[in-house]
Amino acid sequence: MAEIWQQRTALLMGEDALSRLASSTVAVVGVGGVGAYAAEMLARAGVGRLVLLDCDVVSPSDKNRQLLATDSAMGQPKVDVLSARLKDINPEISIDIIAEYLTEENVPALLDAYKIDFLVDAIDTLSPKLALIEYCVKGGIPHVSSMGAGAKYDATKVRLTDLAKSYNCPLAYIVRKKLRKRGIEKGFKVVFSEELPEREAIVEDAGRNKKSQVGTISYMPAVFGCVCAQAAIDFLRKNR
Repeated sequence: MAEIWQQRTALLMGEDALSRLASSTVAVVGVGGVGAYAAEMLARAGVGRLVLLDCDVVSPSDKNRQLLATDSAMGQPKVDVLSARLKDINPEISIDIIAEYLTEENVPALLDAYKIDFLVDAIDTLSPKLALIEYCVKGGIPHVSSMGAGAKYDATKVRLTDLAKSYNCPLAYIVRKKLRKRGIEKGFKVVFSEELPEREAIVEDAGRNKKSQVGTISYMPAVFGCVCAQAAIDFLRKNR
């Protein structure tokens, strides 16, 4: 039987689906604006085990859009802050932390040790993102990939569909183009917005990890994260 805090979830999806979530392992790669919200929604839905991967710490520039960004958390590793938060929601949840920077070369080394039932890709650095998607596709790991939540306002334009059907998103365009060269054109879900981006909100950035900085409103990463969680939960409750 569902615990008291899960009663309403059980009322919606049934005890069998709730049990499937409890026995599932979901990896969330990147726990910033999109990923932290996805992870929390998964934890609140009753997913039994989460693997959280991120090497970043909470910084002041995160406060406009990231769930974990509070003054008391400044300078702390995001995976640690998120882990503590999720265990405060469900003390029984199992959480594995990988405080490493994902690169194109180290994806298997970081993830092969886990039997992942579903993966949420919530990173926006292109090279490791492509490697992570390829790892999932070739390894048969069900997954959803978040495209660009920045430079957009309209939460009602967020969509969940196959990569091949995404449009009006610069990141999705580049991902499609680059993956095509790796022999991947479709076959997995992405979260994207069909709203045209505000071009003035995109500025060049000389940082080592990104070529640009993108203006973002508070609620858009949250919406993307929730839809990523939806994709994971829908798969797990129907297919495990």
